[in-house]
Amino acid sequence: MTLEIGDKIPDLQLPASGGREIKLREFKGRKLVVYFYPKDNTPGCTQEGQDFRDLYKDFQKAGADIVGVSKDSLRSHENFIEKFGFPFPLIADTEQKACDAFGAIVEKSMYGKKYMGIDRCTWLFDGKGVLRQCWRSVKVKGHAADVLEAVKAL
Repeated sequence: MTLEIGDKIPDLQLPASGGREIKLREFKGRKLVVYFYPKDNTPGCTQEGQDFRDLYKDFQKAGADIVGVSKDSLRSHENFIEKFGFPFPLIADTEQKACDAFGAIVEKSMYGKKYMGIDRCTWLFDGKGVLRQCWRSVKVKGHAADVLEAVKAL
């Protein structure tokens, strides 16, 4: 399953950093950026998080919240946030509920070996919880700035 432009945000409640349970539909009234990344503390994922962190105030000014999602544990997320100062929550999707609801699990290949893993992807929802834009198989460089421009255009 994957979400299509115009679909409503999935009705999920998931554990997140800071001891929170996040209901994705709680963000109605504000734009929401949900970005999926493969693994805490890896070079690309760290850079992506830092880019969203560095533009966080601009996202907030544009009326948008940010949530990161990976299958890492809450403990891993807390360490990742502490190390890099991320001001937004990270969801611990250890049971793959969000990944499945968003269609974020894809076949990947490394050194000729195929496996299923998280597609680096980002989803932008408007203030009514409707999907307005999606980026799949994201290249990190410049991505957060591209998402910010899309947020401002809503």
